[in-house]
Amino acid sequence: MAEQSLREQVAWASRILATEGYADLTLGHVSARDDDGRVYIKRKGVALDEVEPDDVVEFSVDDADSVFAPDMHLEAVLHQAVYQARPDVGAVVHGHPPYSTALGATDAPLELLTHDAVLFADGVPLFEGSPELILDADQGRAVAAALGPHRAVLLCNHGVLVTGKDVPWATLCAATLERAAKLQSIAHTFGSLRPIPAGAALAMHADKYRDAFVQEYWAAWLRKLGRLGADARTRT
Repeated sequence: MAEQSLREQVAWASRILATEGYADLTLGHVSARDDDGRVYIKRKGVALDEVEPDDVVEFSVDDADSVFAPDMHLEAVLHQAVYQARPDVGAVVHGHPPYSTALGATDAPLELLTHDAVLFADGVPLFEGSPELILDADQGRAVAAALGPHRAVLLCNHGVLVTGKDVPWATLCAATLERAAKLQSIAHTFGSLRPIPAGAALAMHADKYRDAFVQEYWAAWLRKLGRLGADARTRT
């Protein structure tokens, strides 16, 4: 696979997630952090499915004011707070995919029903704070605290925040969370749920989700964007 800059990865991830249920007008954002503490994030005003590398802007993890630049999404502070709290996180996704967002508007947990849900075998917490936009550092820190050590957090009546150690992992986690929530919704229509036992799910996790597989999935997604004429090098 050719080397990709973080700007390119953020642009491609944005377009991939648009095909995975995250498209919502010009809302939703993907970011990635480099080793120097610079964060690259989709700018406001463009839809996920039209993001190019030139639409990816920068802010600093350590500069509180940098997230309030004119081309930043209002909720860039959310990304900054998560990076400050989680040194292991290299990429963050925030969006409003329908099934995961609907799940976060209920008292129901994400059940371990499928291989998709196994990715979240240690649970997906719920941020029960205000459903308003996350606009300041205190709100961002509250979401980061709710996320804790987990891969994702549901924002009650709002959307989701998903993390990964890099952009391909965050993209997979975001897409897989939405698929798991969708399958749970479908399963409810058939009858009583039959979750995978927690111990079995944890044991499956290591076999099902490996770095090598994630790179294969990422490459497949890029090929799919190419077939659709939607790769991030040219506008659709």
